[in-house]
Amino acid sequence: MSIDHLVVVGAGLAGIRACESARREGYLGALTLVGAEEHLPYDRPPLSKELLMGPDEPAIPELREREFLVDELGVEVRTGAPAVGLDVESRKLATAAGDIGYDALIIAVGAHARRLPGSDGVGGIHTVRTYADTQSIWRALRSSSRVVVVGAGFIGAEVASAARKLGLSATIVEAAPAPLTRSLGVEGGALCADLHAANGTELILGVGVEGFQTGIVQDGALQTGESRVTGVVLSDGRVLDADLVVVGVGAIPSTQWLADSGVALNDRDGGVECDEYLAALGVDGTPIPGVWAAGDVAHWPNGLFDRRMRLEHWTSAVEQGALAARNALSDGDLTAYQTVPYFWSDWYGVRLQFVGVPHTDELLVQHRVDKTGGTVVLYREADTLAGVLTIGRPDLIMKYRRLVSKRSSWADGVAFGAGHC
Repeated sequence: MSIDHLVVVGAGLAGIRACESARREGYLGALTLVGAEEHLPYDRPPLSKELLMGPDEPAIPELREREFLVDELGVEVRTGAPAVGLDVESRKLATAAGDIGYDALIIAVGAHARRLPGSDGVGGIHTVRTYADTQSIWRALRSSSRVVVVGAGFIGAEVASAARKLGLSATIVEAAPAPLTRSLGVEGGALCADLHAANGTELILGVGVEGFQTGIVQDGALQTGESRVTGVVLSDGRVLDADLVVVGVGAIPSTQWLADSGVALNDRDGGVECDEYLAALGVDGTPIPGVWAAGDVAHWPNGLFDRRMRLEHWTSAVEQGALAARNALSDGDLTAYQTVPYFWSDWYGVRLQFVGVPHTDELLVQHRVDKTGGTVVLYREADTLAGVLTIGRPDLIMKYRRLVSKRSSWADGVAFGAGHC
């Protein structure tokens, strides 16, 4: 089928890279980028990192200016138009601002922050997913004294790091026995716990959150009537005083609008089920003509590791957005998406980076012995180097990513690490 109109739904990183890739491939047809937010596409990693710590209220980190999108790429940009439905038979996307016909569609809507019961409508409780979230937290950090973070993942750790840099007390509550057990394993998470302790962040592990205590805001004798958080109630009965709570307990793919579309959604998290080419699958398990997915929403079989994955990483959004567009416009010569997962985070002035997968048979910690310090953690799967965590060693991570991509032996990984630590 001739592609005369390519629609990208989701104005984030994956969506932008899909548009750029389409034009780079020589596509000259109509190209529409649809976004739920009123803003132009912007970069999300800075939202929980440097933007929180800057002296000035954060400016929006736009990925591309409107003039570039419209004049250079020839993209019709529709912001403030969240998707509300999809008819795959008639090839029509329904949005809150009207319907859009398409020949090929790329679903790149990303994910939204998971919230905790009892937190809706309570002042002082925040999630971190949008630019508006970061604006609110930036202001709150400068008027708060008792910060509690729920969830010891990357978002939570970055917020705690920002609070400590601003001289505030910070407490992280995590239900798991160590931070980041899903991403780094228990041993890797224990090293992260040490980093929190070394920087004065209190870490409460193995305890959940039961709810929140709230009170009515008073301005002198005047009650404003706004309910605000005053404490976090833990599952062991303790109550942590708090005037700012940031919830970082994961994200949910923003796919509710696909519920009746015939697109297969993952039973566990609602992400879009895809084949190895990032083509969206129908409920019968076969690709839906003209529909593709990229970024945080896409579940696909990663042949490099022989397992299905869904990644919420900057690098995979870039790669998937570009490839989904290329495959969507292809005349049948499709390319399977294979990648070594890569993500990074900055805590207390230290960069943490990970490549590969953490599901392993053995873990080896190698500490750098000279005065510059740093730690490397190797993850073994069978006789293969499957993953690597570096703490304070940004000089090594891409070298390790190449080793993992080649499915290098465990012995080669250990030998490489021994020569650099």
